[in-house]
Amino acid sequence: MVHFDKFILENGLKVIVNQDKTTPIVTINLLYNVGAKHEDPHRTGFAHLFEHLMFEGSKHIPVYDTPLQMVGGDNNAFTNNDITNYYLTLPKENMETGFWLESDRMLELALTKEKIEIQKNVVIEEFNQRYLNQPYGDAFLILRPMAYQKHPYRWSTIGKDPSHIQKAGFEEIRDFFYKHYAPNNAIITVAGNVTTDEIKELTEKWFGEIPHRKLAHKNIPEEPRQDQPRKKEVFRDVPQDTIYKAYHMCDRNHEDFYATDLISDLLANGNSSRLHQKLVKEKNIFNTIDAYITGDIDEGLLMVSGNIAGNINMRNAEEELQNELNKLKTHLPAKKELEKVKNKVESVKIYTRTSSLHKAINLSFYELIEDAQKINTEIEEYRNVTAEKIKEVSQQVLDENNCSTLYYHSKNK
Repeated sequence: MVHFDKFILENGLKVIVNQDKTTPIVTINLLYNVGAKHEDPHRTGFAHLFEHLMFEGSKHIPVYDTPLQMVGGDNNAFTNNDITNYYLTLPKENMETGFWLESDRMLELALTKEKIEIQKNVVIEEFNQRYLNQPYGDAFLILRPMAYQKHPYRWSTIGKDPSHIQKAGFEEIRDFFYKHYAPNNAIITVAGNVTTDEIKELTEKWFGEIPHRKLAHKNIPEEPRQDQPRKKEVFRDVPQDTIYKAYHMCDRNHEDFYATDLISDLLANGNSSRLHQKLVKEKNIFNTIDAYITGDIDEGLLMVSGNIAGNINMRNAEEELQNELNKLKTHLPAKKELEKVKNKVESVKIYTRTSSLHKAINLSFYELIEDAQKINTEIEEYRNVTAEKIKEVSQQVLDENNCSTLYYHSKNK
């Protein structure tokens, strides 16, 4: 059981405190409710750009990393389609430095045209290196707009096109900051050997005077139900053919989320999983195969992808894959098999509770999507999934009319 306290400052900042007396390290996690889905379709990549800009100095602190390193701290951040998350760890006796750093960049960034241009170039180079100049790197740039017609999940966190960042002006970049990076759009979680009274005092001192801001309107269009298969073929200079199948699934708070997650584990979590045993080890149709869920807050995707063995035809490989997927739709999984994947999920969930960093990140995220208390109830939700539920959800999700398939051909074959 993870114990915590919660309170909210007058400016809207939500604060969560997890006391952990076993560690001398304090984690400060700051989650902003802004991700790629909150961007203008004609100006994508802004949330990712700000992940870079937030380390370029703030109103009173020219360089973010230096004072943190001087007190033995470390930090990092990540952005996805739903959120931007910043976290730092440092010794308990120096934790006020973390409050000072995070509050100053929430208050005001030291944005200049020169800094923006530097980071724009960094992001554009990252786009080219990771997505355009890397084998299979553009697969999701192709798949997302296939699977999503309306919802902003149709573009990746990096953005639709590098030109969106390249053409972005100083004023619109600055405006994006003030419309999203605000106390009333954030959750801060502190985990470590701290008390709630200590954290109340520090958050009031450092964050209390940051003004409540008028946020951008979060009008996220709902994705229409997919009612027919979508297919696309591309040819690239890659070593082997690969097939990608994207199935629509429920949102993060839906009761079917847990069954869908377990379905992906039954299919391809480890060498003893169904797809690996049958299609990789036994039939040698795929060299590697994977299945996972994107885990998005809104309705996400269950992904199945496989790197096809050199002598196997793409269509034959897909047929064999489909045969295995159909088994989940027609037969109940064995009790022992289902129990095994549940045990794996439970062990991972329990393991993350041993880390103050993981606890802080998860508490912030659960508070955003519903309630931080979810950190203590999710294991039971997985435990309660029945074999009948697996079959029922498989029939709904693993439907070809619900699927977007990308045939990623090797030019060398």
